[in-house]
Amino acid sequence: MAPPIVGLNAGDLHDTFDQTRGQGRHEAIDIMQPRGTPVHAVVGGTIAKLFLSKPGGNTIYLFDQAGDFCYYYAHLDRYAPNLREGMHVAPGQVIAFVGSTGNASPEAPHLHFTIFKLEPEKRWWKGSPINPYPVLMHLLKMGADGIPQ
Repeated sequence: MAPPIVGLNAGDLHDTFDQTRGQGRHEAIDIMQPRGTPVHAVVGGTIAKLFLSKPGGNTIYLFDQAGDFCYYYAHLDRYAPNLREGMHVAPGQVIAFVGSTGNASPEAPHLHFTIFKLEPEKRWWKGSPINPYPVLMHLLKMGADGIPQ
C-alpha cells in the first residue's frame, strides 16, 4: 500500500470519519494540501469509475486487485492525463491532483479519501465505509515498504 499523497506525516491526518457533515456522517478523512498536489493510487488495481458529482466534484473509484475494496477520492482538481475507466494502475501511480471541486470550499483544497468494503455485487456506488485514518496512520508508521519508520 502507498500513501495517497507523498510526504504525508501524522500531523497532516485528522480523524473526521465520525463527524457530522450536512445530514450524515462524514465517513472519510480530508487531507488538506495545496491545489495541484499529486494524488496517488494507494493500491494496485482498476479504475472502476470516474465520476462528476455535485457533492464530490471530480471523483475516482479505485478497486483493489481482488475487487474486495474500493478507494474513493473526491474534490479532485483534475485527473492524471490519459486516466480512464477500466485502466490498471500501480500503487503509487499519480492518478489525479488535489482540488476543491464539488461542494468543497475553493479556499480549502483537499483530498476527501475513504475506503469501502465492497458487497458481493461489486458495485462502485455501494459498500460499507471503513475509516481510512487508522489505515493511513499505520502506513505512515510502517512506511510503504512495511519497515517501521
